This record gives sequence, structure tokens and C-alpha cells, in this order.
Amino acid sequence: MTVSKPPRDPYAILGLDRTSDEAAIKRAYFRLVREHPPEREPEKFQELRAAYDQVRTAEARSQTDLFLLQPPPLLPRRRKPSYNLDVNPTDIITLALELGLAGLSVQEDFHEPELPKQ
Repeated sequence: MTVSKPPRDPYAILGLDRTSDEAAIKRAYFRLVREHPPEREPEKFQELRAAYDQVRTAEARSQTDLFLLQPPPLLPRRRKPSYNLDVNPTDIITLALELGLAGLSVQEDFHEPELPKQ
């Protein structure tokens, strides 16, 4: 089983309180981007960008707050079941007999239409 590292607190990365509003979050993000531009510190910029994406909108903040309080449980690694999708001719014949299709005549379904007389 793989052990994942605990999620980093995006508020701590941006230097904010959990009660910060959107304007304060945006100001803190742009201030930190000016201090750590992507050209000089790409790893730090990626960390800042990921933190900002987690708290940018009210919906994202609520989801982040939920998972910071209680991280999602680790799912067990399961193998996906494999299905045998081979078609056997005897299966088709058995199905046709069960459905009563074997006794039907093609002539009953297909006939030559009568043309209107002129």
C-alpha cells in the first residue's frame, strides 16, 4: 500500500488566515509571485500556483477546508476484473432456440412489395 504525504496547507503557503477573503488571497498570491517569479524559481511558483488554485474560489476553499480537516481515506489497490467477451457459436444457437428465433422463417419477414397498378 502506498503512503501518501499529508496535504500541504495552502493558507500557510500563501501566508494567510483561513478566514481571508478572495481579495486578500489574490493580493497575497500576486505578492508572492512577484517575489518568486516562474523564470527564477519554477518549483516555488508551481507550489504557489497549486495553493492559489485550492483557495481561489469559495467552492474550492470549502473543499480544501473539508479535506484539510479530514483527508480522504486511502483506497485499497484492487485489480480490475477481466471479462471474457469471446462469442461462441453454440451460445448464439442456444440463445436463438431459447428466444424462439430458430423457428422463424426469413420469408415471413422479407417479401417483395406489391407495386401500385397504373
